[in-house]
Parts: sequence; C-alpha cells; structure tokens
Amino acid sequence: MTTPETGAATPVQDDVCRLADLYCETKGRIVGLLDDSDAAQWNRPVPACPGWSVRDVVAHLTAVALDLLDGRLTIPPSDAETAEHVRRFDGCGEDKLFSIWAGAADRLVQSAATAGLEPPLGDIACHEHDIRAAIGRPGARDADSVHWTARELLAMLQPPVPLRVITETDEHRSGPCSGPEIVLRTTLFDTMRWRLGRRSRLQMAAMDWSSDPAPVLDHLYLFGPASTDIIE
Repeated sequence: MTTPETGAATPVQDDVCRLADLYCETKGRIVGLLDDSDAAQWNRPVPACPGWSVRDVVAHLTAVALDLLDGRLTIPPSDAETAEHVRRFDGCGEDKLFSIWAGAADRLVQSAATAGLEPPLGDIACHEHDIRAAIGRPGARDADSVHWTARELLAMLQPPVPLRVITETDEHRSGPCSGPEIVLRTTLFDTMRWRLGRRSRLQMAAMDWSSDPAPVLDHLYLFGPASTDIIE
C-alpha cells in the first residue's frame, strides 16, 4: 500500500487510514457514553435492535472488529453470526469487553496502514446512534462517520424510477435516466437511519417527498424497515 519508488502512502491508503481514525473517534464516543454507566444502562433494551441490550450491541461491535481482522467476517453478517457475536462475550465484564475492543481497534488502525484493510465504519456509525437512542443521549449527528456512511449508502441506491435525494450538503441522483423524478429532502443523519432500517415504512412515507413515494418506498432500505416507529 506504498509507492515502490518512495515508500510513501498512496491516496487509497490515506483514505483507509482516515476511515480507521473515524472508527476510533466513533468508538471513543461510545466508550465515553458508557464508561461510568451502571448495570441498568448496559442492560437497557435497544429499540433499533430488537432483542438486544446496549451490552449486546457493544459485544457485536467487538466481534465484528475481531472477525474482520481474522478474515472471517461475512458482510452483512447473518442472524446466526450476530447471535454468536453476543454469545461470544457472555460472562465477560464490561471493563474486559472494552479492553478487548480497544485491542481490536488498535489492530484495525495498524491493518489500515499496512494492509489497506477498511474498518467497519458504517456498522459502528449506525450502532452509536442505536445506543444513544437507547440511553437517551442524542448527539454527534453531524459526525464525519455519519456523513461518510450516509453518502456510501446513497451511492448504493437502485430505485426503479428516477430519485433525487437532497441533503443539507449535497444532492444524489439515482435510478433510470428518464422519467418523472421523485425528490426527497432529508438529512445525512436521517439517510443513514432509514437506509439501515431504523425507520418504519410509515415513517419513511411521511418524509418530505415531492410526490407520492410509493414507486420507491420499498427500495429505500438496505435492511428493514423497522416493524415499529423508531423515535430518537
């Protein structure tokens, strides 16, 4: 991942290292939210991840980092794999879990620099806000990790009719080149949430549409939609 003539980092490597930095920044915010929390905080249910507690989400994030480093991460993980992520750390104290995650994050930074391994930034960016909603601590909605994730998810949109998504910073057009265009005005934070199944179908239908969103509604989410409204 360096140029053979100079040994200098390539632009691609610089990009991956930046993603690793954003991963660590996001991890730091999560740890800051929970570092001195009591058991009640760790055991709170996470509405965006039915059946999981805050602790389960942290266990999943830790396991994803380790599995990526070990070359055995399925993208996206299956339900059986995510269930195993939680079971893997049964009986592991919170401090120990944080320690294991910290070690994995350090290895992700090293692997980004030496092997160009891209960290699971979208996963941690989304789960930060799952945790924030669960414990009633909203924030960091304009974080670079959120903006990067939202833009990546917009680039993957493949609606059956022309769709233009206008956010606070830019516009993204997807779908066929011709035909009547549907316009959605939203934010990058909300884009990340609805694309990853953190909004119900009713919530998505109620967004700021230029016309009837029915032709695109079922093509908006990568996962989901949520079975009930997610309020955060």
